[in-house]
Amino acid sequence: MIFPLGLKDIIDIFLVAVLLYYSYRLMKESRSLNIFFGVLVFIVFWLFVSQILEMRLLGTLLDRIVSVGTIALIVLFQDEIKHFFLTIGTHERMRSVISFFSGEKRVTNTREDIIPIVMACLSMSKQKVGALIVMQRALPLNDFIRSGEFIDAKISQRLIENIFFKNSPLHDGGLIISNKRITAAGCILPVTHDMNMPKELGLRHRAAMGISQETDALAIVVSEETGNISVAFRGSFKLRITAEDLERILTEDSF
Repeated sequence: MIFPLGLKDIIDIFLVAVLLYYSYRLMKESRSLNIFFGVLVFIVFWLFVSQILEMRLLGTLLDRIVSVGTIALIVLFQDEIKHFFLTIGTHERMRSVISFFSGEKRVTNTREDIIPIVMACLSMSKQKVGALIVMQRALPLNDFIRSGEFIDAKISQRLIENIFFKNSPLHDGGLIISNKRITAAGCILPVTHDMNMPKELGLRHRAAMGISQETDALAIVVSEETGNISVAFRGSFKLRITAEDLERILTEDSF
């Protein structure tokens, strides 16, 4: 039997294909690909039994499993689902639409705001002083700010270096910069459990990756062991970058 295909059917198939593709990418990034294929095989088997073969008893049983399994999948993939909607909500075009209707003005960093950060990172890199600086973008970081010491100071190279001085009580946590101000220091950040990260990367790098996975913030890391400067954004790392690269990333707001 040949099913007639209309324009609506083609759009329907296309949207399902796009949804499956992005689900595949999401599961691949979160190392849950085998679970994704298992769920996909189960759904195909369920549709085959209930829709094509029309086995009422087995189809009814599978319907009940699917209804309960949907809740189980939400619980199982809650981090991946959160990351998926975060990616949609923080997409540049989506943020532009939201800003247009809400009247929100996007805060852009000027060169005067960026240079003190770059110079501080360069200085700490030469001295091999470990540092973790988080740059807030669209999403607020209020929960993480409350975990540290509130500062609310102008961005200053000396202040950044003093915060991460080895004998400073705040040097172990993360420093958060928002709205062109040093907002808080000594902040507790989420640590990624990504097993694919290089073994030589320490806790600061894992915290930088963690905050970049949970939010749209950009995290700068200065390694205490090597002095290398790295940047984490949207779950990806750029390792061993130069001060010029860091300035370009912060100025152009592109990774």
